[in-house]
Amino acid sequence: MSIVEHLRGGPAYLDYNATTPVDPDVLEAMLPYLTTHFGNPSSGHAYGRPAAAGVAGARAQVAHLIGAVPEEIVFAGSGSEANTLALRGALLPALREGRDHLVTQITEHPSVLETCEALKRLHGIWVTYLPVDEHGLVDPEALRAAVTDRTALVSVHHANGETGTLQPIAELAAIAHEAGALFHTDASQTIGKIPVDVRALGVDLLTVTGHKFYAPKGVAALYMPERFHFEPVVCGGGQERRQRAGTENVPALVGLGAAAVKAAELLPREPPRLAALRDTLHDQLSQALPGRITLNGHPDHRLPNTLNISVDGVIAAEALAAATDLAASTASACHSGSHRPSDVLLAMGISAPRALGAFRLSLGRWSTATDLDRAAGAITKAVSEAPLEGRP
Repeated sequence: MSIVEHLRGGPAYLDYNATTPVDPDVLEAMLPYLTTHFGNPSSGHAYGRPAAAGVAGARAQVAHLIGAVPEEIVFAGSGSEANTLALRGALLPALREGRDHLVTQITEHPSVLETCEALKRLHGIWVTYLPVDEHGLVDPEALRAAVTDRTALVSVHHANGETGTLQPIAELAAIAHEAGALFHTDASQTIGKIPVDVRALGVDLLTVTGHKFYAPKGVAALYMPERFHFEPVVCGGGQERRQRAGTENVPALVGLGAAAVKAAELLPREPPRLAALRDTLHDQLSQALPGRITLNGHPDHRLPNTLNISVDGVIAAEALAAATDLAASTASACHSGSHRPSDVLLAMGISAPRALGAFRLSLGRWSTATDLDRAAGAITKAVSEAPLEGRP
């Protein structure tokens, strides 16, 4: 059964920001490296050479997608690992130069926030957490006020995975550089959804995560120019410029490269298609639930595929549990039977009741108008049948 047939036979899938299916072209590219091209890429014989060529090809393909060169790509096992390499790898050497300050912002991915906390706990790093406004945006002037001559690194993600809000990365990176600091951005949510060019953004480090753009899970990359020699995230052999040891996961890396090629091919037409579908879904829900829908995130500067809305008077997790014809996420987490509002939405100044009513609806490569009709109908039915929980 093809992925298209599988999606058509199941609930409408609107959770592409959580993970994407592996594209059939990506799977096809991977298959030889799961069978005949099984060699270790470090082996110089006839079985190792095709594997080495596959890794080299993938490195060039990922580099091309983001405007880099192959030598600037370091592969990793996940986006979280790539983020850890960027933060920990950059901060530890900087300590020897008296730079013990890191700046990030409060709606970052947990892999960044938890790495910051570990650096504070284990190495005495000083961390500044920038606030965001009601749209989830960092104020560049807040960053300017935060950086000092002790700042080693600034890390701000390119887009938020819940709201889709896009940060002004080029402006933020320029401010970091004025203070002599490096700039890292986690672009896991933007790669393949909008054009991403490391030169135009002016970043020093950038994270790419495979399963967010139709490659397999368990593979990622960090854009990291050759001039950087960081503290490795995994010690051992000489793989990945000694930044990340371990025999390469060749099939997954080939898949990452193939996904990069497919993303580059679709970028001219896929973002406007998804933005039109997203806006149609917003309109459908607003008409079906008049006066009860509020958009969370920036109305303009956001990902083309992402719609985060709160429905007045409803707990979204309960509504989605009842909406069996829809696979989507809420912006809240359930712990021991009690619902906790999204930290991201609370950081934006959104009230707890409104945050509990938030739905994250993210579209992707196989989303269709039929999916939107099914999703809108499922949410409307579940919300209409749910008891009111009080107004935000």
